[in-house]
Amino acid sequence: MPVTLPAAERTAGATLHEQVYQSLRGAIMCGRFVPGRALTIRGVAAMLGTSLMPVREALRRLVAERALELLANRRVSVPHMTPARLDELCAARLALEPLAAVRALPHVDGTRLAELRQIDAGIDAALAAGEVERYLQLNQLFHLTLYRAGEPQVLIPLIESLWLQFGPFMRATIGRIGASYVLDRHVEALAALERRDPLALRLAIESDIRDGMGSLSHEELLRLYRDAAAPAERSASARE
Repeated sequence: MPVTLPAAERTAGATLHEQVYQSLRGAIMCGRFVPGRALTIRGVAAMLGTSLMPVREALRRLVAERALELLANRRVSVPHMTPARLDELCAARLALEPLAAVRALPHVDGTRLAELRQIDAGIDAALAAGEVERYLQLNQLFHLTLYRAGEPQVLIPLIESLWLQFGPFMRATIGRIGASYVLDRHVEALAALERRDPLALRLAIESDIRDGMGSLSHEELLRLYRDAAAPAERSASARE
């Protein structure tokens, strides 16, 4: 699938290297690259219509962030999910994201709350239409808009690093079960924000993370994920 640079990332003064990095980062975070799919510098450069140098640097940064892994043939790919990795990612999200939300709570004013409601309405529309990538983008925007209210300097990079590793798994799995199966717990979060209730907000964010894939267990999610990733593995084997 062609990768395009999101218009929001074309900020004045941004270097080509940074634009390429942000484009690839956003594409991975919303699951546009299938886990197990091998990427080459030349192939990514062709997708983006750019030279090899900024792509090489962007891939190097993303490997360092564990969003991609370096293969023996010097290609890179989105890492596969394992039970241990999934458990650890979920535990890390449950530790960091409720904390970020509670720290942001005192700074959420009426304007921010209205913005969050508008984003959540878009999420509902994306789920109803079965638009998985749009749902993932807006869901991340909802959480970032909330967390950034507190102007955190440490938590956001850590959280986004987790999303980079989690996004492809979410995209592949939702693609198997359907977007209508996803549970949206943002209504509880919005109500807690309106009441200025930190405990309720913490519980709402925890529930949103735990229930993001409905009531399926990790074992069921991994089975669906492996089914979704199998075609990419067969295609990679055929190319080799």
